Amino acid sequence: MENSVEEGKTAAITSYVLIVGVLIAMSMNSESKNSFASFHIRQALGISLTFISLGLIISNFDSLMISAPMWISVSVLWSYGIFSAINGTTKPIPLLGNYFQKWFKSFS
Repeated sequence: MENSVEEGKTAAITSYVLIVGVLIAMSMNSESKNSFASFHIRQALGISLTFISLGLIISNFDSLMISAPMWISVSVLWSYGIFSAINGTTKPIPLLGNYFQKWFKSFS
């Protein structure tokens, strides 16, 4: 397992760089299919899609009282995910992480 973590760490960390990072990490992980990298790619994809979805909905309101909590929440989830990847752990992000693993199991 330790080898798997070290081999997949670069792709796992790359996946948290917006949606572009997810695509790059998916291509990096396409041949080796590292389970650690795959876990974090699914987490990062979920965070990116959540950010885009909430952004599209909340942009209609033009209110800092609505958009600030969204930015803070997504930032906390992103920080949790990237620090988990840096530390070499596979802890799902709070609230949505287990759903992301289930919904995106075909990715990577």
